[in-house]
Amino acid sequence: MGRNANGRSSIYQNAEGWHGRVTVGVKDDGRPDRRHVRGKTRAEVTAKVRKLEKLRDESRVPKAGHRWTVAKWLTYWIDNIAVPPNVSENAHSGYNVDVRKHLIPGIGAHWLDRLEPEHVEKLYAKMQRSGLAAGTAHHVHRTIRNALNEAVRRGHLGRNPVLLAKAPKLTDEEPEPYTIEEVQRLLKVASDRRNGARWVVALALGLRQGEALGLKWDHVDLANGTLRIRQNRQRPKYEHGCGDTCGRKAGYCPERTQTRADTGPTKSRAGRRVIGLPDPVIVLLQVHRETQNAEREAARQLWHDEGWVFARPDGRPLNPNTDYHEWKALLTEAGLRTARLHDVRHYADGWVMCPAVAFPLLGVEEPVLQSA
Repeated sequence: MGRNANGRSSIYQNAEGWHGRVTVGVKDDGRPDRRHVRGKTRAEVTAKVRKLEKLRDESRVPKAGHRWTVAKWLTYWIDNIAVPPNVSENAHSGYNVDVRKHLIPGIGAHWLDRLEPEHVEKLYAKMQRSGLAAGTAHHVHRTIRNALNEAVRRGHLGRNPVLLAKAPKLTDEEPEPYTIEEVQRLLKVASDRRNGARWVVALALGLRQGEALGLKWDHVDLANGTLRIRQNRQRPKYEHGCGDTCGRKAGYCPERTQTRADTGPTKSRAGRRVIGLPDPVIVLLQVHRETQNAEREAARQLWHDEGWVFARPDGRPLNPNTDYHEWKALLTEAGLRTARLHDVRHYADGWVMCPAVAFPLLGVEEPVLQSA
């Protein structure tokens, strides 16, 4: 049986068996993109031709050319597409861990166009059986979904199988609020620490960690009682300054150099906002600024005058990882149950709106506010 003309599909037989050819579009060079299938019987080839025609009619035929494995596509995606400034530095770091630690070892050997929902579901189940949290598996699910959505947009994949996969179930438990007595214990412990105001500001204003650590005094107007959120403190990232000869990780290299900026944009455009400061917080920040000024004078030429509201003893910005461990230590010393500051900030702010409650909690008498 001869080939059909005018770009129509054709089925024919030769000495090697039955063959089919389907025109699915046009190649980059302008020539018709005709795909070839083969089988032992005419019925088998006919079924393959009909399937390819259906994919063509639904615009789901993978792009002609290089055939990707899941590992190769994910590597290309994380190195060239999902990179700053297309995504935030923190988002890229999370994607990178998912890709290199979980996805490539778990499903990387599959051909991209042969990946099935069951493959990723088995990976999620394996991760959780190994003791990883459902939230970790869910983050991996979102990463592979985003990566394959891009493969579909670029024509390397006909459909995204992850959209059909059952995502790991997250338990939507409402965090139990701290009582006034528990908040009092927490603030009492915080008041004895450097940058104790950092925790009050987080609880009172509902700031994310990056927002609180990214604050500069230029963003704070104590005279008018306002605070502007304009940036996020980013996790530091380093590379070796020794030529990778020290035998340590880059972050512990004695000659390390920082490759990531101290701050980046807020999580979303809506994150750039102005917040009104309750009177107790204004007082606390006034006291905090006076304490910091004393530290500046004591440090003299060692002080890095960069304007951070919450800084290290030499004026440089706080490290988010150090800040995280400080929060855990604060809870332990106060004898409180473990809770994420990210969750606590949503429900522990009611006390600060009432000066009659807030000032005693802060351990100070209600003063007459002075201009900043």
